[in-house]
Amino acid sequence: MSDSIVIIPTYNEKENIANIIEAVFALPKDFHILIVDDGSPDGTAAIVRSLMADKYGDSLFIEERKGKLGLGTAYIHGFRWCLQKGYEYIFEMDADFSHNPKDLVRLYDACAKDGADMSVGSRYIKDGGVENWPLDRILLSKYASVYVRIVTWLPVKDTTAGFVCYTRKVLEKIDLNKIEFIGYAFQIEMKFAAWQLGFKIQEVPIIFTDRVVGVSKMSTSIFKEAFLGVVAMRWKGFFKSYE
Repeated sequence: MSDSIVIIPTYNEKENIANIIEAVFALPKDFHILIVDDGSPDGTAAIVRSLMADKYGDSLFIEERKGKLGLGTAYIHGFRWCLQKGYEYIFEMDADFSHNPKDLVRLYDACAKDGADMSVGSRYIKDGGVENWPLDRILLSKYASVYVRIVTWLPVKDTTAGFVCYTRKVLEKIDLNKIEFIGYAFQIEMKFAAWQLGFKIQEVPIIFTDRVVGVSKMSTSIFKEAFLGVVAMRWKGFFKSYE
């Protein structure tokens, strides 16, 4: 059995899902994959089930939920599943190739070899970057991370990053019932919780590439949650622990 599993949340990713699964399984390091699908009407789950039956029954898994319930709840569902199954290293990754599967090995090494408790694929440290984004979106993302760091004091350059490796002890220590955000602010809150609990977070430079096929899930409500939510999160952080 592999010590590592990659959680990939999906909603209408039929154009990408088979290719991303094949890319992860082609890596020299052995990773398992858990797809958390929110009732994709385009048949994403059926593609995954077919791959499980035909090729990857012992290393590919799917959890199907009814309806689009949010990124944060998808990951928390996946965290609990992976902890129950005994994995030591649990990853978050997008389905659309904006995260290069080859970087999974580098995130793993940051924890397994370099001693980090949590590693973050970072666009905003030396040798990191973004491809195929318009300038306004790059600036919005960069300044959003600056804003989060100012408000929360979180010592992470790419606070909104969604390409992450957690060691088992981090997810066991964080009380997942206390994680409040369900959109992309979930990524900020998980880093904030890990930092508050004293875990070592290491950023690993990555090149983030905007999706080529499929539809982006970003929306103004997602940015609003992140912008307003971090203030409340920092305030509550003075009075509560995530344990």
